[in-house]
Amino acid sequence: MPMIDLYAPAGTFADPHALATSAAATVKEVEGVPDIPMFRNNTAAFVHELPESHLSDVDGRSDHVRVQVLTNAGALDRDKQLAVVQRLTALVAEAAGDESLADRTWVLLTEAAPGGWGLWGHAHTNDELVQAARAEIARLQEGRA
Repeated sequence: MPMIDLYAPAGTFADPHALATSAAATVKEVEGVPDIPMFRNNTAAFVHELPESHLSDVDGRSDHVRVQVLTNAGALDRDKQLAVVQRLTALVAEAAGDESLADRTWVLLTEAAPGGWGLWGHAHTNDELVQAARAEIARLQEGRA
């Protein structure tokens, strides 16, 4: 159930909502979680458009994008880390219509501390999240039976 934050100069993306939807779907797909409401409704991306004067590299350039992906601990093994970074970088460049932006996109992968993933008003441990997902899958399967 990642939370994805994309920070970019205002106007970088023609359709920020489509980018947010694609970023959330991409990370959910790479993470490989079941396609259940718990994950569909709680994997989200936020596009933060900043005035160019609010970001800069050492040389004064403002044409960068930062993507921060927050997951629960252990959600992404090394192969998934590599895939998320590659796919989000490509998605950002495509959404901006600027393939060179791939060279100026930073993707930061962050894990919440155990007990630090708040959902439904409760700070969940990884085990609690797994139990909640299993319970939802069981409820959904019962509803089909």
